[in-house]
Amino acid sequence: MNNEECKMTFSAFVHDKTGKRIVRVSFERANAKGGTDRAEGTVPGGTIEQNRGFSAEEAAQLSDYLKANESDILSRAKEISNPMRWMS
Repeated sequence: MNNEECKMTFSAFVHDKTGKRIVRVSFERANAKGGTDRAEGTVPGGTIEQNRGFSAEEAAQLSDYLKANESDILSRAKEISNPMRWMS
Protein backbone atom coordinates (compact mmCIF):
# COMPACT_ATOMS: atom_id res chain seq x y z
CA MET A 1 0.00 0.00 0.00
CA ASN A 2 1.03 3.60 -0.36
CA ASN A 3 2.27 5.60 2.59
CA GLU A 4 -1.12 7.20 3.28
CA GLU A 5 -2.35 6.85 6.83
CA CYS A 6 -4.83 4.01 7.05
CA LYS A 7 -7.04 3.75 10.10
CA MET A 8 -8.28 0.34 11.25
CA THR A 9 -11.24 -0.12 13.59
CA PHE A 10 -12.94 -3.31 14.71
CA SER A 11 -16.13 -4.36 16.41
CA ALA A 12 -16.79 -6.52 19.42
CA PHE A 13 -17.91 -10.05 18.59
CA VAL A 14 -21.09 -10.15 16.52
CA HIS A 15 -22.95 -12.99 14.82
CA ASP A 16 -23.10 -13.39 11.07
CA LYS A 17 -26.17 -14.63 9.17
CA THR A 18 -25.36 -18.24 10.08
CA GLY A 19 -24.87 -17.49 13.76
CA LYS A 20 -21.07 -17.75 13.66
CA ARG A 21 -19.19 -15.32 15.94
CA ILE A 22 -17.11 -12.87 13.92
CA VAL A 23 -15.39 -9.52 14.28
CA ARG A 24 -15.99 -6.84 11.65
CA VAL A 25 -12.92 -4.82 10.68
CA SER A 26 -12.89 -1.52 8.76
CA PHE A 27 -9.99 0.21 7.04
CA GLU A 28 -10.27 3.89 6.08
CA ARG A 29 -7.96 6.46 4.53
CA ALA A 30 -8.36 9.90 3.00
CA ASN A 31 -8.13 9.98 -0.77
CA ALA A 32 -6.91 12.65 -3.21
CA LYS A 33 -10.50 13.63 -4.09
CA GLY A 34 -11.22 14.76 -0.54
CA GLY A 35 -13.22 11.67 0.25
CA THR A 36 -12.54 8.44 2.07
CA ASP A 37 -11.49 5.04 0.78
CA ARG A 38 -13.02 2.23 2.82
CA ALA A 39 -12.68 -1.54 2.97
CA GLU A 40 -14.54 -3.84 5.33
CA GLY A 41 -13.64 -7.39 6.25
CA THR A 42 -14.17 -10.06 8.88
CA VAL A 43 -12.14 -12.38 11.05
CA PRO A 44 -11.80 -15.24 11.41
CA GLY A 45 -11.00 -15.80 7.77
CA GLY A 46 -9.64 -12.42 6.73
CA THR A 47 -12.23 -11.92 4.01
CA ILE A 48 -12.64 -8.42 2.55
CA GLU A 49 -16.38 -8.15 1.95
CA GLN A 50 -16.69 -4.55 0.77
CA ASN A 51 -14.19 -2.25 -0.90
CA ARG A 52 -14.52 1.31 -2.10
CA GLY A 53 -11.33 3.04 -3.28
CA PHE A 54 -8.62 0.48 -2.49
CA SER A 55 -7.06 -1.26 -5.50
CA ALA A 56 -7.45 -5.02 -5.87
CA GLU A 57 -3.80 -5.43 -4.81
CA GLU A 58 -4.35 -3.25 -1.73
CA ALA A 59 -7.50 -5.19 -0.80
CA ALA A 60 -5.47 -8.42 -1.06
CA GLN A 61 -2.84 -6.89 1.25
CA LEU A 62 -5.56 -5.95 3.75
CA SER A 63 -6.87 -9.51 3.63
CA ASP A 64 -3.34 -10.82 4.24
CA TYR A 65 -3.02 -8.41 7.17
CA LEU A 66 -6.26 -9.69 8.70
CA LYS A 67 -5.12 -13.30 8.35
CA ALA A 68 -1.67 -12.59 9.82
CA ASN A 69 -3.12 -10.65 12.78
CA GLU A 70 -6.30 -12.67 13.30
CA SER A 71 -5.47 -13.95 16.78
CA ASP A 72 -4.56 -10.46 18.02
CA ILE A 73 -7.72 -8.90 16.57
CA LEU A 74 -9.89 -11.66 18.08
CA SER A 75 -8.18 -11.23 21.44
CA ARG A 76 -8.79 -7.47 21.44
CA ALA A 77 -12.40 -7.93 20.35
CA LYS A 78 -12.90 -10.37 23.21
CA GLU A 79 -11.84 -7.66 25.66
CA ILE A 80 -14.36 -5.13 24.36
CA SER A 81 -17.09 -7.78 24.06
CA ASN A 82 -17.14 -8.30 27.81
CA PRO A 83 -18.93 -5.34 29.49
CA MET A 84 -17.56 -6.38 32.91
CA ARG A 85 -14.05 -5.48 31.71
CA TRP A 86 -15.18 -1.94 30.92
CA MET A 87 -15.41 -1.18 34.63
CA SER A 88 -11.95 -2.46 35.60
